Amino acid sequence: MNQKIITLYDKYTHSQLSRKEFMKKLAILTGSTALALTVLPLLENNYVSAAEFESDEITSEEITYPGVEGDMKAILAKPKGKKNLGAVLVIHENRGLNPHIIDVTKRVAAEGFIALGVDALSPLGGTPADEDKGRELIGKLDPEKNLQNYLKGLEYLRKIKGGNGKVGCVGFCWGGGMSNKLAINDPKLQAAVAYYGAQPATTDVSKIKASIMMHYGGLDERINAGIPAYEAALKASNIDYKIFVYDSVNHAFNNNTSPTRYNEAAAKLAWQRTIELFKNKLV
Repeated sequence: MNQKIITLYDKYTHSQLSRKEFMKKLAILTGSTALALTVLPLLENNYVSAAEFESDEITSEEITYPGVEGDMKAILAKPKGKKNLGAVLVIHENRGLNPHIIDVTKRVAAEGFIALGVDALSPLGGTPADEDKGRELIGKLDPEKNLQNYLKGLEYLRKIKGGNGKVGCVGFCWGGGMSNKLAINDPKLQAAVAYYGAQPATTDVSKIKASIMMHYGGLDERINAGIPAYEAALKASNIDYKIFVYDSVNHAFNNNTSPTRYNEAAAKLAWQRTIELFKNKLV
């Protein structure tokens, strides 16, 4: 697909560009409104077409834990019959705890970890079925309270039955940025992985105690612009980090429900590296 179309969709999903304006611009790029409507399903996440992750080796359930102002909703997944496990907090994209991130949470559990997929939109009623509405709600979250809700999620995992007290986190897009923030704000965190996430303020990088891993799509110019300054700050503070940039792939390359941006080879390699980090730091 034309890269300009993918870039436009990325702008739409990460800015206040209205759906009306997006469709107008998409029609210009494709040549007509009819063609724009044909292309649209290829751009949007399609949870029905993506195979749902299943494993007889894990259990999963909906739980809540105490947040700053009320309970936080989450999906808890863990291997059956195992104890003394490391735990991983899974942080969703900018549209809430959708089926894709629930699958990711289960996949983490299938790798041998307790996994908690938190719904950041819990204070606003939870993740809606309408993704555009979810994007709007993300922008209405109180940043500090949201951060504290995730920090409380990490504490919940440190004390969870069957866990070994070691905790990491992995986030995607909006969640990748949050993963970086958690590394700065939780000195007890062992490992933090950010997939195409916004980088933190360089002045805060020295606070990081966790091992950091970052995955970026080579075509993701918007996010990648922040890599040099972040890497320089990590080096200056002697932080244990790894940065991987996957050539010729887009933002959201890990999302197998997004047909035009998903890249199977990059997703598999990034996942392998992510799990290796967690096994090294949390087991």
